[in-house]
Amino acid sequence: MLIWLCAGEASGDLLGGRLMAALRRARPEVMFAGIGGERMAEQGLTSLFPMRELALMGLLEVLPSLRRLARRMAEAEADILARRPAILVTIDAPSFTLRLAGRIRPRGIPVVHYVAPQLWAWRPGRVRKLRDRVDRVLALLPFEAPFFENAGIPVTFVGHPVLEGGADAGNAARFRAAHALAPTARPVLVMPGSRRSEVQRLLPIFGVALERAALAEPGLTPVLPVGALVREAVRQAVRNWPVAPILVTDDAAKHDGFAAVAATGGAGLIKSGTSSLEAALAGIPHAVAYRVHPVTAAIVRRLVQVPHASLVNLLEEREVVPEFIQERCTPEALAEALVRPMQAPAVAATQRAGFAAALARLHPADGGAPSEAAARAVLAVAAARPV
Repeated sequence: MLIWLCAGEASGDLLGGRLMAALRRARPEVMFAGIGGERMAEQGLTSLFPMRELALMGLLEVLPSLRRLARRMAEAEADILARRPAILVTIDAPSFTLRLAGRIRPRGIPVVHYVAPQLWAWRPGRVRKLRDRVDRVLALLPFEAPFFENAGIPVTFVGHPVLEGGADAGNAARFRAAHALAPTARPVLVMPGSRRSEVQRLLPIFGVALERAALAEPGLTPVLPVGALVREAVRQAVRNWPVAPILVTDDAAKHDGFAAVAATGGAGLIKSGTSSLEAALAGIPHAVAYRVHPVTAAIVRRLVQVPHASLVNLLEEREVVPEFIQERCTPEALAEALVRPMQAPAVAATQRAGFAAALARLHPADGGAPSEAAARAVLAVAAARPV
């Protein structure tokens, strides 16, 4: 069985790698082709072209790359049609992957899309287009299933992969020893995202916020997980920070860093998205921030349908963690939000109680691993393909 997978960014590569491992456990003879990054390569995928070419975010930010993206789309389509896989699995990155799905499904190859596009959050009218492009959606969030089912799209809630990521299993002492942290050092978590555009917009603001926060919290030491696609961009962005951050580049070190932050009552500055769930699982109080091009922001605000950006807040239908989006994302506001739970134990405890309630909603129905549930759904769609 040949399965063709397409991921477009670091989070999708991580999902793809776990899915591939689960598929191989279920069907040892399975083979893979497609587009992915380091995690999918570890599972045997030779990427058709570098995944980093697809890791773009924002409306105006994508414009300079449209011609190259069109060429890569044509390459992907040609490769799939030449190989005739049993199924195409598209993973998140809907602006590219769902266009690819729309070209492939009419040619008789079933399509499963992993990570439901956030049509429930904005542009809900586009759900009709999705119905023509996919055979099934694999949803990470429990409230997504009814939305897509009501639109006539088969959907499986597979649970959220953050639950099997190990964010709550780090070793604080090992991290402090590995980085020779002084007893007075107080680590804080900084997660600006996995795309270059996010790093470029958020890290300068985070840097000034940390400088201000350090005035109130001596010994503050930033811990900054770095994805492969933005490693060099992050190094350049932080080279002049007054307090040099600890850059961690693999999951084990990242999770140890989470533990070190939590153990000393630290907090975090987090880009909205899955990073917020990771911090929640590790028990780290945090503030959520995001910025895009002002024109992109103006367009999105006309379309957005939900009251929160943080997944924790969406799951709980209230503001568990403070959000600082666009013009509210300032160094002064972020510095105050970072320091507050570090100095007020009641604030930190309230956030952690909200984390526990939100995370309890993310388990698949059978209580197993999300990647295993996703693998079963993919294989079921492939098996139902007309011969």
